Amino acid sequence: MPRGELQTRRTDAVRAWTAFVEHGDDLASLVRPEILTSWTRSEAAISTDVREAPLADESETAAYWRGSPLETAVERVEAELRRTAEDGDLVVAVTDPETRILWTYGGRVMRRKAETVNFVVGGRWDDESVGTNALDLANRTATPAMVFSAEHYAPIVHNWVCWAAPLHDPVTGTQLGVIDISTTWDRTHPIGLATARVLARLIETAMPLSHGHPVAGVLDEATDPGLVLRVLGTAETWFDGQRLLLNRRQTEVLTLLAMHPEGLSLEHLHALVYGDQAVTLSTLKAEVSHLRAALGGQLASRPYRLTMPVQTDVDLVLSLLRGGRVGAAVEAYGGDLLPGTNSPALAELAEYVAVAVREALLADPQPDAVVRYSELAPYDTEVVEACLHRLSGTPHPAVPLLKGRLAAAQR
Repeated sequence: MPRGELQTRRTDAVRAWTAFVEHGDDLASLVRPEILTSWTRSEAAISTDVREAPLADESETAAYWRGSPLETAVERVEAELRRTAEDGDLVVAVTDPETRILWTYGGRVMRRKAETVNFVVGGRWDDESVGTNALDLANRTATPAMVFSAEHYAPIVHNWVCWAAPLHDPVTGTQLGVIDISTTWDRTHPIGLATARVLARLIETAMPLSHGHPVAGVLDEATDPGLVLRVLGTAETWFDGQRLLLNRRQTEVLTLLAMHPEGLSLEHLHALVYGDQAVTLSTLKAEVSHLRAALGGQLASRPYRLTMPVQTDVDLVLSLLRGGRVGAAVEAYGGDLLPGTNSPALAELAEYVAVAVREALLADPQPDAVVRYSELAPYDTEVVEACLHRLSGTPHPAVPLLKGRLAAAQR
């Protein structure tokens, strides 16, 4: 954003904050309602001269984190999270439902700033401990939140801007905490909130399914034996708990074999992968040989077929849809199947899955599921309109989100 606009915005925020803490002025027209509510809650709990966030018990924090679904997910995508922090000189943090930081990583400059205010593992960042901030707002409202400069209640972070998004169990929808990204106010960018949402989605996609749930463990890559494929919206392959590094074509071949447990001849597999492209059979044989080595030999020939247990997110989504569990299906649906694939068979399967999810939502537009789906298909206004029509006249927290999505798509 232009420096002049940011400076004006910061000045306005400081004036509103000063009017509140010094005079208790009515600020209904000056700050967002959620900020004013949090300021009021903060004022009753802490002083503005707070110097750092309080720290939770170190051993308790470590015990909570160890072996949790969040730890598993963060470990799987840690390289991406660290790269985001380093490239943007941000500090990234993951919390529990009480806004206690469980994991954090920062770029060189922001890491030092974070340490001075206990924006570290164990730091308690609920607003009653350290004042208004995006982590607390996202946790309380269960929606992405931004807090800019003096919108923070505590002056120790008036030089910050923070964006946070809630993290949910991929099947039950239970809120597990938030992910936050923070930097200095002068580096505010409109893409900040979208980045927090993307990182939240990245973590949720990497999370093992909750234990005790009817479909728990179906795609638990870390513990399940055999082959686990995630190809909806992302591409990840796990074999006996270890992630395999495959190229795009190898992932496509493996997906087709997973979809055809009865096996495929070389010629049939070639047609499904390449269609009418001028690619030799020997090229496909080379890809299969690489896969056979990566899978410890558990890929038979004549016909080609996998000889181990196989689980895919495609099967999970379709199974949930067959059972009428639309909300759970949308939670498990990460997006289009291998976007950009030029395999005719996979392109057909991708369309089938996408249409099945969409039609299920049109028939049963569950608000939370539609909100989730709209993040993956932001321009599918028909599904949003169907949900708003069903909610017509009925108060629901999803309504403003859906109306905002509709307005954005129609610009």
